[in-house]
Amino acid sequence: MKTLRDAAVGSDVKVVKIHGAGPVKRRIMDMGITKGVDIHIRKVAPLGDPIEVTVRGYELSLRKEDAADIEIQ
Repeated sequence: MKTLRDAAVGSDVKVVKIHGAGPVKRRIMDMGITKGVDIHIRKVAPLGDPIEVTVRGYELSLRKEDAADIEIQ
């Protein structure tokens, strides 16, 4: 299983599934990350956390632990 945490900078990926439960999953979905959406990996902070992505036309920063819950292809 490949997750958003594993994606390379500059790549475009598609969300397959969001793992996790409860408030964490709801928060990710409220940010616009849902099944089937395309995400562009813009950059990763120097120490690796957070990851900056573009989703649905806006920029978003995600913690690595949250990115690990997002399965991609």
